[in-house]
Amino acid sequence: MKLMKHQIIDFLKSVLNEDLGRGDLARELLKGQNSAKVIAKSDGIVAGLEYIKYFSELADVKFSFFFEDGSEYKRGDVIFEIYGDVKDLLSIERSMLNILQHASGIASNAYEFVKIASDEIKILDTRKTRPGLRVFEKYAAKCGGITNHRLGLDDSLMLKDTHLANFTSITEALHIAREAIPFTTKIEVECENIEMAIEAMEAGADIVMCDNMEFDEIRKVVDIRNKNYPHVFLEASGNVTLKNIKEYIKTGIDAISSGAIIHQATFKDFSMKMKGGSHNNKR
Repeated sequence: MKLMKHQIIDFLKSVLNEDLGRGDLARELLKGQNSAKVIAKSDGIVAGLEYIKYFSELADVKFSFFFEDGSEYKRGDVIFEIYGDVKDLLSIERSMLNILQHASGIASNAYEFVKIASDEIKILDTRKTRPGLRVFEKYAAKCGGITNHRLGLDDSLMLKDTHLANFTSITEALHIAREAIPFTTKIEVECENIEMAIEAMEAGADIVMCDNMEFDEIRKVVDIRNKNYPHVFLEASGNVTLKNIKEYIKTGIDAISSGAIIHQATFKDFSMKMKGGSHNNKR
């Protein structure tokens, strides 16, 4: 995912406005220049630096980064150093750490999925993201090595059960969809059983999702696809965990998607230490 500068700047302004409110009450107590180090307190995959570097355009600070997004770090590593006006350093501290902790948590969780899957199957994220954080969280997941699924409803068409309930058949839904959307757009159909999957492939779906199917069912769908519809991409979803990825690989499916990559990730721990002081504000 390639982020555009204006998207990041707008995001950072929103983050700062949330934390600063009418202004940082401590700013009048501080003066001069200082520096600080951001240190890892656990192991993981770093993410969020692509966002953090643009704080230099919103505050009187400069950075020295020792890692890149997507790289592995260890407990005790200095992720980056920051220099500048002490007022600005401390006004952006919590916003920086929240971005780093949140993004690195997602990237680290994504990496665990990718590590197990190796190159044998694609791991996809979902649209199960926190409101307002879609691009940010999907960027973090990408840093962990996964492949981004749809960014939004305008990014390919997925016909889910709630859509299909409004048509007499999958075939009818696909026929109407092909007439209504740009011809370059791919269509994915969510299927709950083998019969639905066969109908979707016969009707011309580009992607078929095997949703909450048993492994034996998925294997049968894969076999039918391989023999009759080799151009169709097969995705599996539903209760995907780190423990059962290998079972999905054995089915021959092309990809698995999991919302847990993002919504089950937990913050990684980092702290900022100012030069010349021992106190670190953790509130």
